[in-house]
Amino acid sequence: MSDLDVVIIGAGVVGTSIARELSRYKLSIAVLEKEIEPAFGVSKSNSGIIHPGTQNPSNLLKGKLCVLGNKLTRKLSKELDLDFKEVGELIVIFDEADAPKLLEIKEEAEKLGVPGLRIVDRQWLDKNEPNLSSNVLAALYAPTAGIISPYRLVYALAENAAANGVEVFADAKVVRIDYRGTRPRARTPDQYKFIISTPFAEYRSRYVINCAGLFADKISRMVGIDDFTIKPRKGQEFLLDKKKEHMANHLLFPLPGRHSKGVLIIKTSDGNPMIGPTAEEVEDKEDLSTSSKGLETVLENVKKMMPSIEENDIIAYFAGLRPVAGEDFIIRHEDKVPGFINVAGIQSPGLTAAPAIALTVKELLKKNGLRLKKKLFFKKHRRPVPRSDGDIVCRCETVSAGQIKDAIKRGARTLDGIKFRTRCQAGRCHGGFCTARAMRILSEETGIPLQQITKRGKGSEVIKDERA
Repeated sequence: MSDLDVVIIGAGVVGTSIARELSRYKLSIAVLEKEIEPAFGVSKSNSGIIHPGTQNPSNLLKGKLCVLGNKLTRKLSKELDLDFKEVGELIVIFDEADAPKLLEIKEEAEKLGVPGLRIVDRQWLDKNEPNLSSNVLAALYAPTAGIISPYRLVYALAENAAANGVEVFADAKVVRIDYRGTRPRARTPDQYKFIISTPFAEYRSRYVINCAGLFADKISRMVGIDDFTIKPRKGQEFLLDKKKEHMANHLLFPLPGRHSKGVLIIKTSDGNPMIGPTAEEVEDKEDLSTSSKGLETVLENVKKMMPSIEENDIIAYFAGLRPVAGEDFIIRHEDKVPGFINVAGIQSPGLTAAPAIALTVKELLKKNGLRLKKKLFFKKHRRPVPRSDGDIVCRCETVSAGQIKDAIKRGARTLDGIKFRTRCQAGRCHGGFCTARAMRILSEETGIPLQQITKRGKGSEVIKDERA
């Protein structure tokens, strides 16, 4: 059994952001992730938008943390060699009657301190977004919106946290938490109040931070806190061919609805535009199915903004689930269970807010007895990701063998782990040319037999028949 200061449950963007922030201090920290690799939960299906803060009520915590997180992401991307791009966003209207709503969004965002906002007319749009429908009359322009790779952000955070002493354990599903109820400030052998059990190990810790995404309510109930429920909201999204990379110059939003920001046209850091998402209330926290109805809904809405988008532009269909627990984020120290912090209901703009959430959690820990003593040396930079070395494995995305080997050294243990880190298998052919060689490299570098290599973990083995 390991004795730790802090255990973080969940290695998505929030859990790894907190881990990286706390790794600045002289603490023993472990991150426990139930999936085979970090970012394989909610974070892998994120659209990668760094929101400016334009579509959140100014009285909610999520709005304040979004604006701060937008600023922090710029510094973070430079330190961790990430592909952040500031592209700006446009919230468009089709009817003069909606102009007051644009002004309302602008005024609310200005209360939060979102900079550079302005209403732009059709003349501006013709010059800066020429493929927009002629039915678009005006838009709210927010220049500080950006894009980033959500999974590479998670990997960079986890990698840098590990370089600063944090232990990251994948395939470590938390099945039980025993709480012994001693005070957080106690400096006795009983200071380790929590015993966190996984199928393979137990961890004894003074503090626990619950960042379990869709399953944060289940983790919270393990210590007797049951005043919130996570309700999954499915978003179906559709990836377009890279030849459509320049069809839009900005992130394009309609006026937001009651429960979502609407169906968007999304620039991505990898070049392929995305369209979506839907917003569907579902019961199953594992339901990642897509549907013809979802496709029809998305196409109908995006074609209103950009009529040139066609169904045959789509090269991939996928869905993600947002962990909804009410209108706002839940970020709090649980006084009934001293030392336990819930970070739950982190839906949009959770990716943007993650660095700011980490600072908030750090202050909660400090307020509730954790002594934070800075390390003399903190490694704020990570080793740069190599460029192509010429030995091309994935022709669609020009990914080399050297890049795949580097991804494996950084922790990739599955085909999706390689894909998310390098883009190998992410092109129009969906790995038709490169999967076999990527498997061979993964097997050679790790010693994993070819028959045991998976797409995303147990149950997704690629070779089912050993004779193959």
